Amino acid sequence: MKTSRQEQSLLIQKAVSARSNAYAPYSNFHVGAALMTDDGEIFDGCNIENSSYSLTICAERAAVFKAVSAGKKKLRSLAVTSDDRGFITPCGACRQVLSEFSPALEIILVTSEGKKKVTTLDKLFPVPPDLKKLSKGAE
Repeated sequence: MKTSRQEQSLLIQKAVSARSNAYAPYSNFHVGAALMTDDGEIFDGCNIENSSYSLTICAERAAVFKAVSAGKKKLRSLAVTSDDRGFITPCGACRQVLSEFSPALEIILVTSEGKKKVTTLDKLFPVPPDLKKLSKGAE
Protein backbone atom coordinates (compact mmCIF):
# COMPACT_ATOMS: atom_id res chain seq x y z
CA MET A 1 0.00 0.00 0.00
CA LYS A 2 1.45 3.34 -1.05
CA THR A 3 1.29 6.39 1.14
CA SER A 4 -0.71 9.42 0.10
CA ARG A 5 0.92 12.82 -0.39
CA GLN A 6 -0.60 13.91 2.91
CA GLU A 7 0.88 10.88 4.69
CA GLN A 8 4.26 11.52 3.04
CA SER A 9 4.17 15.13 4.25
CA LEU A 10 3.39 13.98 7.78
CA LEU A 11 6.21 11.44 7.70
CA ILE A 12 8.65 14.08 6.47
CA GLN A 13 7.53 16.47 9.21
CA LYS A 14 8.05 13.76 11.86
CA ALA A 15 11.48 12.84 10.43
CA VAL A 16 12.61 16.48 10.47
CA SER A 17 11.39 16.79 14.05
CA ALA A 18 13.21 13.59 15.06
CA ARG A 19 16.40 14.90 13.44
CA SER A 20 16.46 17.73 15.98
CA ASN A 21 16.83 15.10 18.74
CA ALA A 22 19.88 13.44 17.20
CA TYR A 23 22.88 12.96 19.45
CA ALA A 24 25.84 13.37 17.10
CA PRO A 25 28.76 14.97 18.99
CA TYR A 26 31.40 13.07 16.97
CA SER A 27 30.19 13.33 13.38
CA ASN A 28 27.97 16.42 13.68
CA PHE A 29 25.73 14.61 11.18
CA HIS A 30 22.11 14.66 12.33
CA VAL A 31 19.62 12.18 10.88
CA GLY A 32 15.92 11.75 11.54
CA ALA A 33 13.58 9.02 10.36
CA ALA A 34 9.86 8.40 10.59
CA LEU A 35 8.34 5.01 9.86
CA MET A 36 4.69 4.33 9.06
CA THR A 37 3.23 0.90 9.74
CA ASP A 38 0.52 -0.71 7.62
CA ASP A 39 -2.12 0.53 10.07
CA GLY A 40 -0.91 4.14 9.81
CA GLU A 41 0.92 4.41 13.13
CA ILE A 42 4.14 6.44 13.00
CA PHE A 43 7.37 5.73 14.87
CA ASP A 44 10.28 8.14 14.68
CA GLY A 45 13.96 7.80 15.40
CA CYS A 46 17.20 9.74 15.34
CA ASN A 47 20.83 8.75 15.17
CA ILE A 48 22.49 8.31 18.54
CA GLU A 49 26.28 8.21 18.55
CA ASN A 50 28.61 6.77 21.13
CA SER A 51 32.36 7.17 21.55
CA SER A 52 32.53 3.45 20.75
CA TYR A 53 31.31 3.76 17.18
CA SER A 54 30.09 0.17 17.02
CA LEU A 55 27.47 1.05 19.64
CA THR A 56 26.04 3.89 17.55
CA ILE A 57 22.52 3.45 16.14
CA CYS A 58 21.11 4.97 12.99
CA ALA A 59 17.80 6.82 12.90
CA GLU A 60 16.20 4.23 10.66
CA ARG A 61 16.98 1.32 12.99
CA ALA A 62 15.91 3.36 16.02
CA ALA A 63 12.50 3.84 14.37
CA VAL A 64 12.21 0.16 13.38
CA PHE A 65 13.13 -1.02 16.87
CA LYS A 66 10.55 1.31 18.43
CA ALA A 67 7.88 -0.04 16.08
CA VAL A 68 8.75 -3.69 16.62
CA SER A 69 8.98 -3.26 20.40
CA ALA A 70 5.42 -1.86 20.22
CA GLY A 71 4.30 -5.00 18.36
CA LYS A 72 4.25 -3.46 14.87
CA LYS A 73 6.04 -5.54 12.24
CA LYS A 74 4.20 -4.61 9.03
CA LEU A 75 5.93 -1.51 7.69
CA ARG A 76 4.61 0.67 4.87
CA SER A 77 6.81 3.74 4.42
CA LEU A 78 9.94 5.39 5.79
CA ALA A 79 11.07 9.02 5.51
CA VAL A 80 14.76 9.79 6.05
CA THR A 81 16.28 13.25 6.32
CA SER A 82 19.57 14.72 7.44
CA ASP A 83 21.23 18.10 7.73
CA ASP A 84 22.96 17.44 4.39
CA ARG A 85 21.94 19.24 1.20
CA GLY A 86 21.98 15.94 -0.71
CA PHE A 87 19.88 12.81 -0.41
CA ILE A 88 21.09 10.16 2.00
CA THR A 89 19.96 6.55 1.89
CA PRO A 90 19.84 3.98 4.68
CA CYS A 91 23.20 2.30 5.34
CA GLY A 92 23.75 -1.41 4.73
CA ALA A 93 22.90 -2.39 8.31
CA CYS A 94 19.65 -0.42 8.16
CA ARG A 95 18.77 -1.92 4.79
CA GLN A 96 19.23 -5.40 6.23
CA VAL A 97 17.04 -4.65 9.25
CA LEU A 98 14.35 -3.01 7.12
CA SER A 99 14.33 -5.95 4.67
CA GLU A 100 13.56 -8.32 7.53
CA PHE A 101 10.16 -6.67 7.89
CA SER A 102 9.36 -5.09 4.53
CA PRO A 103 11.56 -5.92 1.51
CA ALA A 104 9.64 -3.54 -0.80
CA LEU A 105 9.28 -0.71 1.75
CA GLU A 106 8.58 2.74 0.28
CA ILE A 107 11.42 5.10 1.20
CA ILE A 108 11.10 8.88 1.05
CA LEU A 109 14.48 10.62 0.93
CA VAL A 110 14.50 14.28 1.96
CA THR A 111 17.32 16.81 1.81
CA SER A 112 17.92 19.52 4.39
CA GLU A 113 16.38 21.94 1.89
CA GLY A 114 13.17 19.89 1.62
CA LYS A 115 13.74 18.27 -1.78
CA LYS A 116 12.08 14.85 -1.94
CA LYS A 117 12.78 11.63 -3.82
CA VAL A 118 10.70 8.48 -3.42
CA THR A 119 12.15 5.01 -3.97
CA THR A 120 11.76 1.53 -2.54
CA LEU A 121 13.98 -0.67 -0.42
CA ASP A 122 14.11 -3.41 -3.04
CA LYS A 123 15.63 -0.90 -5.48
CA LEU A 124 18.27 0.12 -2.92
CA PHE A 125 18.87 -3.44 -1.65
CA PRO A 126 17.86 -5.82 -4.46
CA VAL A 127 19.24 -9.10 -3.08
CA PRO A 128 19.33 -9.08 0.72
CA PRO A 129 20.84 -12.04 2.58
CA ASP A 130 18.07 -14.39 3.66
CA LEU A 131 19.02 -16.24 6.82
CA LYS A 132 15.60 -17.92 6.84
CA LYS A 133 16.87 -20.07 3.96
CA LEU A 134 19.88 -21.10 6.04
CA SER A 135 17.71 -22.11 9.01
CA LYS A 136 15.74 -24.54 6.84
CA GLY A 137 18.85 -26.70 6.55
CA ALA A 138 19.02 -27.00 10.34
CA GLU A 139 15.65 -28.76 10.60
